[in-house]
Amino acid sequence: MKIDMRNRRLVAGLALAAATVATMTACSGGGGHKAESVAADATIKITPGDGTRTARPDEGVAVSASNGHLEQVDVREDGVSAPGGFSTGNTSWKTTWTLKPGVWYQVKVTAKNSKGHETAVMSRFRTAPAGNKIAISDVTPQAEEKVGVGMPIIVTFDGPVANKDQVKQALEVKSDKADEGAWHWMSDRQVVYRTHHYWQPHQKVVFTAHLAGVRAAKGVYGTTDVTKRFSIGASNITVANGKTHHMTVNHDGVVKNFPISMGKATTAEYTTTSGIHLTKEKEDPVTMVSPGHQPGDPEYYKEVIHLAVRISDGGEYIHQAGEEYDALGVRNASHGCVRTSPTGARYFFGIAQRGDVVNVTGTDKKFVDEPYDSDWKFWNYSWDSWLKDGNLQR
Repeated sequence: MKIDMRNRRLVAGLALAAATVATMTACSGGGGHKAESVAADATIKITPGDGTRTARPDEGVAVSASNGHLEQVDVREDGVSAPGGFSTGNTSWKTTWTLKPGVWYQVKVTAKNSKGHETAVMSRFRTAPAGNKIAISDVTPQAEEKVGVGMPIIVTFDGPVANKDQVKQALEVKSDKADEGAWHWMSDRQVVYRTHHYWQPHQKVVFTAHLAGVRAAKGVYGTTDVTKRFSIGASNITVANGKTHHMTVNHDGVVKNFPISMGKATTAEYTTTSGIHLTKEKEDPVTMVSPGHQPGDPEYYKEVIHLAVRISDGGEYIHQAGEEYDALGVRNASHGCVRTSPTGARYFFGIAQRGDVVNVTGTDKKFVDEPYDSDWKFWNYSWDSWLKDGNLQR
């Protein structure tokens, strides 16, 4: 069969054109654009969930983000923001303290994905009301009181606390000079804060109990936060020695020495206790009566004493001697108190503030063994013992 040469050239030309188009299609890119990847939006999770009406106050608010990071979290109750903190990388957030029982909270959260696209979420929930309530019945020291460098913070509750760790975590102490301290439970109703070393003098302290929403026991919640402010005054540290019959008083670095006469130790009752005491109150005058003795008893006494500063609930004071001035600096002749000269008593009384340190030495009766639970014996225990739960060890 004879093929027309003109048709052969036409077919070849069409084939070449088709191949060229196919090649250009497969290798295109000279002026084209690659498809951009699309990042998923950040996903936000808020706990408790939107619309919840019985959220546990002690569990707080938790927020997390996936496919991105949190930018802003705002949790409010009646216009007041609840403090909280972000995790490393801002992938989660949690309230610092517990929530108020029986109230509505509003939560606003923004997050961004890897491309910077923002996602915003809002929610509302209500905390469960407190079936039974617990509150603080007393805080020592008093609000705005100026106290000594040994002063503890004593918090007493109006009911027993079972969840001691949860309650302790809600108690916050801030001092201007950032002194280290720790809480120790003395009973199921009382917890005490003591610094590692004595407070540094001349500073302000703020105690806050973030008690609202704390689950103190099963079905028992705190409903109200408590804040008390006080200050640390001068550093007054006294050492009274029953063997040398003198006491040294260090007042902000100024040291004075005074003659004393301590308990005559004819009986345990008349023996001054050794150990670290704290001043508790001062009176001028105060009438002292022998405990457990009646008029006519050889051991009975009733004396009006001046410039008296109490250092224990067992009846020990530092005060001006009312008699036997010849014993001062020489021998122990009192009924258990620390007697000193009029000059020494006036000076000590004048600078004394609650929580000053008085370290009594030189006797064989220990202050820590006294039976009075209200005594402030806290400095007679080691720091390691103070940090542990349970009974304190010397």
